[in-house]
Amino acid sequence: MTIRLLVVDDDPLVRAGLTLMLGGDESLRIVGEGSDGREVPDLVARLAPDVVLMDLRMPHIDGLTATERLRARPGAPEVIVLTTFHADEQVLRALRAGAAGFVLKDTPPAEIVAAVRKVAAGEPVLSPAVTRQLMRHVAGRPETRHRRTAAAERLAGLTEREREVALAVGRGASNAEIAARLYMSVPTVKTHVSRLLARLGLDNRVQIALLVHDAGLLDQDPDGATGE
Repeated sequence: MTIRLLVVDDDPLVRAGLTLMLGGDESLRIVGEGSDGREVPDLVARLAPDVVLMDLRMPHIDGLTATERLRARPGAPEVIVLTTFHADEQVLRALRAGAAGFVLKDTPPAEIVAAVRKVAAGEPVLSPAVTRQLMRHVAGRPETRHRRTAAAERLAGLTEREREVALAVGRGASNAEIAARLYMSVPTVKTHVSRLLARLGLDNRVQIALLVHDAGLLDQDPDGATGE
């Protein structure tokens, strides 16, 4: 199935470059372009993209605000944030708002295509190493300590098995890796992940991973990390 892609960036050269680089891939169809976050609701309503490539820094309504508003709507497309920084507080906020990952603007085209495919298939594009880098970026702040307490409280109501699955998601494990580690079938893992999303009121696996990181659970279990 062809993935419908919307590109939103205030720089026309960036939009043209992405359209040129990605338009030749048969698995993608670029259905439209936007230059500011305020255009996103109308473009999404008219063009029905599966994935939005969203620049963070735009003049009127920035990509963070546009992502927060978009992901709050039912049936919203997936969002991949476009940025020039590896560790950026706005990136972290966009991920908390429901973005499925981020790519740097100088990422090779093949890697951007791979990221779009993964996100369209419901998979995150954020490695455990990148997640830890983002978390370290804001570590030690008062709001971070408050967030840790709140995250721990949210996770306290999980069953032991749900907690194990959440930890594995936080380490960046795939469904197949979780199934092998916890001796269950892949469909059972998918069921557990769906239940976690529903119980915790989250949109995707990235948010589960961030919640686990917020709670400091991986700090308590450093030996459980999977390959990065």
